[in-house]
Amino acid sequence: MTEPLAEDTHDPDPLNLRVLRILVTVLTVTMIVGLITVVVTFVTRFPDATPVALPDQVTLPTGETATAITFGPDWYGVVTDSDQILIFDRDSGALRQTVQID
Repeated sequence: MTEPLAEDTHDPDPLNLRVLRILVTVLTVTMIVGLITVVVTFVTRFPDATPVALPDQVTLPTGETATAITFGPDWYGVVTDSDQILIFDRDSGALRQTVQID
């Protein structure tokens, strides 16, 4: 007499485990696509940026020390440690305006 073949006793994954596996896969694919999008955006946008021409010299009033600098279309501003913003002309380097920060 022949014995019947043993059936596979391995239970398939429960439904909640299969759903969780699908969700993790979708999240992984979404993260990869998002990362690629960010990298492509950086690569395509930043090479077009023109570098800012820094002034060769900035002559500050006596006793002032620069803590930050910012640039406008035809001027640059220097923030000093005495809470002043000094606005200089970009072409001539002449002081245009002084703003006291209260």
